[in-house]
Amino acid sequence: MTTTPTAPQRLGAAGAEPAPAPFAVRAQSALAAHGPLVFGLDPSGAVLEAWGVGDTPDGLDRFVDIVVEALPGVVGMVKPQSAFYERHGWRGIASLARLMGTCREAGLLVLLDAKRGDVGSTNEAYAEAYLGPDAALAADALTITPYLGLGAMAPLLDRAAACGAGIFVVTRSSNPEGRPLQQARLPDGDTVEQALVDDIAALNRRFVPSGLGPVGAVFGPTHGPPAFDLAAMNGLFLAPGIGAQGATPADVAACFASCPDRVLPAASRSLLDAGPDPAGLRGAAQALAGELRRALGL
Repeated sequence: MTTTPTAPQRLGAAGAEPAPAPFAVRAQSALAAHGPLVFGLDPSGAVLEAWGVGDTPDGLDRFVDIVVEALPGVVGMVKPQSAFYERHGWRGIASLARLMGTCREAGLLVLLDAKRGDVGSTNEAYAEAYLGPDAALAADALTITPYLGLGAMAPLLDRAAACGAGIFVVTRSSNPEGRPLQQARLPDGDTVEQALVDDIAALNRRFVPSGLGPVGAVFGPTHGPPAFDLAAMNGLFLAPGIGAQGATPADVAACFASCPDRVLPAASRSLLDAGPDPAGLRGAAQALAGELRRALGL
């Protein structure tokens, strides 16, 4: 999986506001202030019904009202899954835009879980949609899928590096169905997931010769520690699967033992079960964040 990243280019016209601090720097500041937990904002139909707001665009708007009241100052980062908003059509996209904008204004980092990834001009369009100050759905970071070739993701990677955003490449998913592909071996003997980690490391060295780079990996802890070193990637890890999918804080600590300060564990359903009461949501997030801090030794 070869890549041909270019050096970061500054966005915007001369005299424009400087780009924000790199995403990795902002994420580690948020982690230090609030703990490593990423709160997944996945308003499934079941969640909206359980909250008593109704599985409708109006119910989705009420969900947004509740979470933007509950979460500022409690967690440092939220992760809305775009599909749960898209299913409500244009009004759902409007709710997602409001959620993202309000969270960012409140100081929360927004990691949009959209898993985009295509080729050529399509990736350029995705980059323009989600990354940078002029993006219609501006996110601090975005998840992408690399299985059209990580090199094809250059428009997304380059734009992220230029505007201080982050990219998380799906490398090891938390679902069992992904394992045959992610564990498949390449001609040199490396697994696909190991090759992706190596390629991400090369990207980060080129974008940021020293320190953490803008490219991270989605790496689920539900399958145990890997047989290769994650610390060498010089990037952040988004760790899905906490709670409802079975992973525990101890699993997270075991998987990321070589780089516990670089992991961002994400939970959604197990936290949203505490809603719709804002105090319940805050309490659930604080409790899990505390467990993760202790398990990771932070």
